[in-house]
Amino acid sequence: MKKLGILFFVFTISTAAQAQVKKWTLSQCVQYALENNISVKQSELDLAAIDIEKMSANGALLPSLNFSTSASENTGLSFNPLTNNAQTTTFLSVNGSVNVGYTLFDGLRNFRRVQRAELSRLSSQYRLAKMKDDISLFVANGYLQVLLNKANTAAVIAQNQVTKEQIERTQKLIDAGVLPRGDLLEIDAIDASEQQRIAVAENAVRISLISLAQLLLIKDYENFDIVDEDYQVVNNVIALKTVDELIEGAKLSRSEVKIAEQNVTISEKDLQIAKGARLPTLSAFFGYNSRYTDATSFTQDLDPDNPFITQEIGIVEQTGQSVVGQFPNTISREVQAEAFLDQAYENDGISYGLQLSIPVFNAFSVRANVKRSQISLERNKLQLQQASLDLESNVYQAYVDAEGSRKAYQAAQKSVTSQELAYQYAKDRYDAGATNAFDFSQSKLRYDNAQVELNRSKYDYIFKIKVLELYFGIPATELKF
Repeated sequence: MKKLGILFFVFTISTAAQAQVKKWTLSQCVQYALENNISVKQSELDLAAIDIEKMSANGALLPSLNFSTSASENTGLSFNPLTNNAQTTTFLSVNGSVNVGYTLFDGLRNFRRVQRAELSRLSSQYRLAKMKDDISLFVANGYLQVLLNKANTAAVIAQNQVTKEQIERTQKLIDAGVLPRGDLLEIDAIDASEQQRIAVAENAVRISLISLAQLLLIKDYENFDIVDEDYQVVNNVIALKTVDELIEGAKLSRSEVKIAEQNVTISEKDLQIAKGARLPTLSAFFGYNSRYTDATSFTQDLDPDNPFITQEIGIVEQTGQSVVGQFPNTISREVQAEAFLDQAYENDGISYGLQLSIPVFNAFSVRANVKRSQISLERNKLQLQQASLDLESNVYQAYVDAEGSRKAYQAAQKSVTSQELAYQYAKDRYDAGATNAFDFSQSKLRYDNAQVELNRSKYDYIFKIKVLELYFGIPATELKF
């Protein structure tokens, strides 16, 4: 009863531990990688930066509006901002202005910058799409590697079970005097070798799972596993297409060529922008300003008690007679500063007009920018040609690899069938005592190796077909396994 309780406890703990392990499907792995991969997030940030560039380019087509103000307090000998007279006092001065500017013509540079921003955004989208395709392919390859290692492990374990059954059968034949005792030692050696291969295979599964988890940025390695699906090679229409059809499909859909094409178009737009600096720039402006001060001022008024005074203004030379005249008799009166709104209204000013800037000589800067843009355009045209050639080469290589993998898979199927028949024949002969344990073990080893090679060639062929599908334009998230 106590032993049953211990077994139940161990079974419960084992079941709970297994329940915590999440089994991931291939589509879940791909989707998780696309949502969490650091490189994808960086490309999405690059796309957001392009949107800011586009916003800035569109803003350059709009008028500019700026408001400025300043306030200062002056002590000592200063000039009154209203009367422009020097006076020794302390006063507060406030100035404010509103300025509007608009570029009427600048050689179409702002307009072309908007077009360039649109092209840059499209190019960034192509780069993001390519990165997602590459990451999806990496994840699929890692996923299939885990499946391959699991299939190899299952095959080795299954064959080891046959070996253990063979040990029991050999023991009975030895006891019956049909086989010598040395045959049991040979079978035991096979069992030990297979136990070693099982350990290596299980370790390969663990390592491939960790590699896949690291690719997905998952840190909980212990509870990470994939669904044990047995993907089969299906008759795919992509495998029936010619290499020329695949190349044409790749040129129409792959991001590598589209990125290179966009770079050429962007360089052409940069050249237009550089040439636009040779043309005049015409801009309009409007400004409004006003000021206020709390400084007092002085005014001259007639003296109400003695409005005029008589003063000598000269002498007649011939007679010596004095010439006099009447002048206003003024007295100085201090005037307090007017209210803020009154001053703002009375002291305002408006300015407006057009400004024309004609480039004549700028130390060859415009000419140098044009030359640089021309060189960049030619370089991107060459890169477009190279991208097209590289794509053709890569598609052709992928086609050849897929063909080679298909032939290897077919050969592995035939090899397994042949080795299985040979193994069964050797097993029957061994059971009948017509052959020794060494010959039997060699036949079994060849059969085991043939099964492992079949698994390898199978998943390699599946992956190579997926590469062709990706080149042909099938999105990575729609790849069928």
